[in-house]
Amino acid sequence: MIQGSNILGYERPLVIRISFATCIVVTVCLPLLGLITCVSISSLFHFEDATGTHCQVPNYLPSISASISLSPECHIWRFCIGLHSAPRLLVAFTYFRFYKSRFAARSSESALSCLNLTFSIFENLGLLLLTYVSSNETYFVHKEGFVLFIVSSLIYMLITCRLWRSIKKYSLSPEDAKSHHWKVRFLLLNVCFCAFAGFFYWKHNMYCESGSYTFFALFEYLVVFSNMAFHLTAVWDFKSREVVVISSFEDKDF
Repeated sequence: MIQGSNILGYERPLVIRISFATCIVVTVCLPLLGLITCVSISSLFHFEDATGTHCQVPNYLPSISASISLSPECHIWRFCIGLHSAPRLLVAFTYFRFYKSRFAARSSESALSCLNLTFSIFENLGLLLLTYVSSNETYFVHKEGFVLFIVSSLIYMLITCRLWRSIKKYSLSPEDAKSHHWKVRFLLLNVCFCAFAGFFYWKHNMYCESGSYTFFALFEYLVVFSNMAFHLTAVWDFKSREVVVISSFEDKDF
């Protein structure tokens, strides 16, 4: 919604209102569409490069790291992640303010709110690091970015579920209960998918079995999808809020 008018020669500020839920959906959909696009292009046009490993055994799905390290896939992925980073930080700080106001009189939850914000920022930094330093450029830095992203996201989700357990305990809202319920489900799914991805990655490197890397790639996708689904639950938490952008006009004398 855009508001603004001219009254008696004076320009009123231009006000743009955007549903916060819409902002969240767009923020989540950017990396989702970027990932689907990159994996699809890699599978169709760069299949051998995207699925080849040091084991030189048949694989049928490209890993995310392989997909986003090729061209033009890397440019698409970097564009989507770069565009979504600022709104993602906005969501992180909105949650922080929400928790601070909700747990103003409770020191333990207030401290967890600070940790929650910290790991949310680390998660975003890890994602930016693994995005802008591809595995083909500096593998060690890319790997550390991936580890930072996974570890930070798991801790962030765990703390978030703990905070929402407290919220649900003292709230009569069915939306709060539903949000906590699905957050816990997506956290458990994410942990399971991470475990399976790690197992098949180890199995591929240890035994070089055909198909192990394919299962690793599959569960890697599911790790990312469950992470996105977890972040999407913010739609229930802030469905009544809006992002307001105000642009003021300078007075000009003619």
